[in-house]
Amino acid sequence: MNSRLTEILVGLFMLLFLGAMLFLAMRVSNLTGLGSSGGYTLVAEFENVGGLKSGAPVSASGVRVGQVESIAYIPEDFAAKVTLKVEAEFVDAFPEDTTASIYTAGLLGEQYIGLEAGAEDIALIDGDEITLTQSAIVLERLIGQVLFSRSGAE
Repeated sequence: MNSRLTEILVGLFMLLFLGAMLFLAMRVSNLTGLGSSGGYTLVAEFENVGGLKSGAPVSASGVRVGQVESIAYIPEDFAAKVTLKVEAEFVDAFPEDTTASIYTAGLLGEQYIGLEAGAEDIALIDGDEITLTQSAIVLERLIGQVLFSRSGAE
């Protein structure tokens, strides 16, 4: 009887462990927000998105307010069109002169979009475009510029 109870407890512990691992895997891969409904869509164009991927966080003042829905290349503009899905609770939170920048978080280099609100009275609505953008800083290009400037100075 005691052996049977131990086997049941171990089985329950393993189920709990597997559930926790699944939850963590979904959190790390940003899949927890896929089922959220509502919100609105904003569009921004960047010259270079670096390693930005669909599902990357969109934050304002360090608070997650949405995620990157899609990234597409626009051949006419030689730019990348990034579609952002902002959560419903942040409707009317961002004025027309909001700035979107691509930042790198942490040592692993996960990229995200940071929104900085402007001072306009008119808010962005569904489908609007954020015109003030700052592209990702590509580390390889930055290193190349430093090396090139040093070799030219000698």
